[in-house]
Amino acid sequence: MNSSLESKPDSLSASEYILQNFEPTDRIAVLVRNRRAGETIQRITTAKNAASPDFQAWLQHKNVGSDVYIGMNALKHDAQSRTKEDIETIRHLYLDVDRNGPVALEAMGNSGLVPRPNYILETSPEKYQVVWKVEGIAQDQAEALQRAMVREFGGDPAATDSTRVLRLPIFVNRKYETEQLVKVRGDASET
Repeated sequence: MNSSLESKPDSLSASEYILQNFEPTDRIAVLVRNRRAGETIQRITTAKNAASPDFQAWLQHKNVGSDVYIGMNALKHDAQSRTKEDIETIRHLYLDVDRNGPVALEAMGNSGLVPRPNYILETSPEKYQVVWKVEGIAQDQAEALQRAMVREFGGDPAATDSTRVLRLPIFVNRKYETEQLVKVRGDASET
């Protein structure tokens, strides 16, 4: 599996990524974190609103000094926070690979244990967030599968809870001294 990701003019926008991963009426969490200022803002909104030009413009404005994340599972319609009790539907499984990224991607591609991921986000050089769309999986099953993938392929064991936020593509990762544009590659279309 080729782990290098090229930024292409036809790559997904953040809006397209959101709308491909959620139903328009799904309530999702969008998180903006400014590490230097110690400020974290979380917005719970519909996927349709999060993908709107106005919301995306606000995220671009905040990305000047902040990191931008999205919750990967749909929240209940009355949710005001992003706790396990607030999760309505598991929409994704994911693996956050911060070490030996190319090796982990190659192992996943050769293993036969997991299907091809729907998306691979390169969050910084050789660091990836791998995302699979799923249906009909309970929260405890999702978390158990994610822990198993961490054991099998490596990855961050702290990033296995169903409330996890992952980076949103095309926004800048400001965690490190050198800024990194978060790139996304669509790999498979099956859920």
